[in-house]
Parts: sequence; structure tokens; C-alpha cells
Amino acid sequence: MRKIFTAAIVAATMLFSTSSAQAQVKFGLKGGLNVTNMSLNSEVFNADNQTGFFIGPTVKFTLPIVGLGIDASALYDQRDAKITVEDNGASVESKIKNQSINIPINLRYGVGLGSTASVYLFAGPQFGFNVGDKNQSIFKDMGEWRLKSSTFSVNVGLGAMLLSHLQISANYNIACGKTGETTVSSALGELAQSAAKKRGRANAWQIGLAYYF
Repeated sequence: MRKIFTAAIVAATMLFSTSSAQAQVKFGLKGGLNVTNMSLNSEVFNADNQTGFFIGPTVKFTLPIVGLGIDASALYDQRDAKITVEDNGASVESKIKNQSINIPINLRYGVGLGSTASVYLFAGPQFGFNVGDKNQSIFKDMGEWRLKSSTFSVNVGLGAMLLSHLQISANYNIACGKTGETTVSSALGELAQSAAKKRGRANAWQIGLAYYF
């Protein structure tokens, strides 16, 4: 992931160095809602969608090329997921909280709809760094969920700019690699034990609102 991060920074630096004289830069604040679908690669686990949020500063670069730009943010992101395991007709539930600082870097292409609005498409990498509890007890202390220290994901979405200041967006955040893994105690029974050391990924639909000054 360090190589990917370095390559993204180098590419962004080269791009901005060739057009910084004409680029328009705007700073703002961004926040929004996460609807997380945490899926585990085991049929004995079922995860419900849960609600989370993100908030933080953002910056937008509009390049001289018509419609082309880049935005980057530093967002505090919280995502919750409920995991249920069925064992001998009984259900045991547990909740996982993932707290991180996420840095999305998106390439965007917009089309103007007059002087008051424009729509745009965007996509790009996102780098996440865990700032919450890395080891969380699950299933009434019969197991443990271990979160990774850092993650890599990709954003794909669309949005609209209103009056050159207000931005509304929606995107799907796709996890590339596991978010964490779980180990389950034998106290949960033979069925649950067969799911031990399964890996999980946390994908999320995100709805965002930003204001640029």
C-alpha cells in the first residue's frame, strides 16, 4: 500500500506542478453518512447494514482543462456493523466499531448546467488509518475481531455543485483487501468454530455534503 500511496502522491504533484499557475483552489468542510455492508466470507455470518458518519476538511483543485479537477479530504470516519452467528438454533450478536482517518483523493470530471449548477463524476483511491480499538471482543467475549492498522479502498460516485459553493455527492467505497479478521472460541460450538479466522471487508455507500468557501 505504501507503493500505491507514493505513486499517487507523485502523480498528483506532477499534475499540479504543470498547471498550478492557473488552477483554482477552494477549501471547505465535508460531512456525510455511511451505510456499511460488512460481508464476511463465511455462510454462518450475516451482517446487517448499519449507519455511520464521516466529517473533516476538504480541498478542491479545478484544473485549466475544461471540466477536470481533483479533490482531497482528511475525514474522521466511523462505521458500525452488527454480526450474527447461528449455532444450534441460538443467535449470538455482536457489534463492531471501526474508527479511522480516511484520505480520499478523487479525480473528477464535471459538466456545467449554467451559472448556478454543475454535475460531475469522480473516482479515486482512499487511504485509511485506524484510530480506534484494533482488538474488539465479540460474541460475549467468546471471540475477537482484529482490525488492520491501515486499509486501502476505491471510491466511485457522482455529485452536483450548486452556486459554486455547495456540493452534494453519493459514492460507493470499495474495500481492497480485508478490513480485519475474527477468531472464534470453541465455546460457540462446532458450527461457529468452523468460521474461525475468517476475513472480512467493509464496503459502504456514502452520501456527502460539502461547503467550499
